[in-house]
Amino acid sequence: MTTEQTFVIVGASLAGAKAAQSLREEGFEGRVVLIGAETERPYERPPLSKGYLLGKEEKAKVYVHDEGWYAENTVELLLGHRVTGIDRAGRQVELDDGRRFGYDKLLLTPGSSPRRLDVPGADLDGVHYLRELGDSERLREAIRAGGRVVVVGAGWIGLETAAAAREYGCEVTIVKPQPVPLRAALGPEMGAFFADVHRRHGVDLRFGLGVTGFVGDGRVRAVATDDGGEIPADVVIVGVGVRPNTELAERAGLAVENGIVVDASLRTDDPDIYAAGDVANAFNPLYGTRIRVEHWANALNGGLAAGKAMLGQDVVYDRLPYFFTDQYDVGMEFSGWFAPGGYDSVVVRGELEAQAFHAFWLAGGRVVASMHVNQWDEGIGPVQELIRSGAQIDPARLADPSIPLADLVKA
Repeated sequence: MTTEQTFVIVGASLAGAKAAQSLREEGFEGRVVLIGAETERPYERPPLSKGYLLGKEEKAKVYVHDEGWYAENTVELLLGHRVTGIDRAGRQVELDDGRRFGYDKLLLTPGSSPRRLDVPGADLDGVHYLRELGDSERLREAIRAGGRVVVVGAGWIGLETAAAAREYGCEVTIVKPQPVPLRAALGPEMGAFFADVHRRHGVDLRFGLGVTGFVGDGRVRAVATDDGGEIPADVVIVGVGVRPNTELAERAGLAVENGIVVDASLRTDDPDIYAAGDVANAFNPLYGTRIRVEHWANALNGGLAAGKAMLGQDVVYDRLPYFFTDQYDVGMEFSGWFAPGGYDSVVVRGELEAQAFHAFWLAGGRVVASMHVNQWDEGIGPVQELIRSGAQIDPARLADPSIPLADLVKA
């Protein structure tokens, strides 16, 4: 392949690093420039709220590639710099130090940022958000000695950090306006299961309660709630979702709607610009709609696919959304997708109380999503085949653990 082309990747993330890897593995011999705002080389984020936060995983294990990989593969890794603008007509990007890089193809993988609470006391010491490696290190230092921790939000970050804080011996309270955790991701049925998991581990769950501010003099000492009360806190963790980093794309005039709009090949409305990872609102042919996925597997697989698409390969990115979590003694894998309220029923196969089961979300008699808890023998693979098949399924057979999942797929 030509050595004269330059491919620029904005975002030294998992998606960006995997795209660079894909370009080299597919034989691209041109210039590859990978630009990141952080000073750390690309790393994976799941350990930040799991093993690395708990001190069970070494720092070296979180990186996407060994330190020497970038030089060995002639990938120019520019860290600690933001791209401030895209000149689409001139096919150039501009950095915060004034440098410009021309591109033949451009990939945007800037990821997402935590949504921040705009309330009194939001800037007090002891209020933590978790997104970057340094955030995890600071939070670990804050909770490793125990104390009172209030978690605002009950999504994946909120629940995983709550579990970590309990493992460190902290008193933990979770505050959330909705009646169950994970309602948008799993619906009320399985959200209730995760609420029970945390109750069994001694977490004080305050659902139906909003936060009006943080109280303290320089350092947080309590969380103010909308019932007029205060919850004492030595540490506050805010996990109320993320927003895609679309500002650069917006300034460049690219189509943006709940992320950067891309087709099934991860191409934007500019034929020379692509987007992948958290920021990409991609058309998924399997579901016939656009989906923006904020999880590890999408960054990994989307980056690999984007690299191939930039090379002109016929790419259709139709991966099933997938994510996993580890909380206490619960290990879970989820695959599939449904819009909020976009299912008819949930079928459980196994025992909820024993924390060993599969759950299936059905719409129109078809499985659209599934998760398993501690069911590692069968795992998630057969379920993904079942979802892809689009087959009508008998709920009674689906719920019967004596029928192997593989047999249901064959049927």
